[in-house]
Amino acid sequence: MLAGLWQRDARHEGVMRINIYLLRLLYALMFFMLGQTTWSEILTHQGSWEPNKAVAWTVWTAFATLAGLGLLRPVKMLPIILLEILYKVMWLTIVAYPLWSRDALVGSPAESTTYAFLGVLLAIIAVPWGYIAKSYFTWPTKTKPA
Repeated sequence: MLAGLWQRDARHEGVMRINIYLLRLLYALMFFMLGQTTWSEILTHQGSWEPNKAVAWTVWTAFATLAGLGLLRPVKMLPIILLEILYKVMWLTIVAYPLWSRDALVGSPAESTTYAFLGVLLAIIAVPWGYIAKSYFTWPTKTKPA
């Protein structure tokens, strides 16, 4: 049973099953947890929106909603996982790390976001990096006509 987790799955472009299961876990967390929070904020917001906050809420809501497609097509929706990794690692690098290095993170407005964004480690582990390298960072090969 466990040995099957490390096998490549032809239905998912040769990505290992463990990656497919971890990706689906990520998509489910984004769709249900983030989606519940973001859709609730959008649907219950009263008054006019501050434009930059509205951008953040609508992007996160779209992100969470698109994660629903990832449950069905985990490999095809990998770009949203890459986006998640990129924006969280960038935020941790430019916001959280400088605060932490000055012993100013604890008690700051950035503290709770930092702890939430540390979950990016699961995304980094779940991504099939070999597939990403092969699919996104190599030139397509020419196929001979039949």
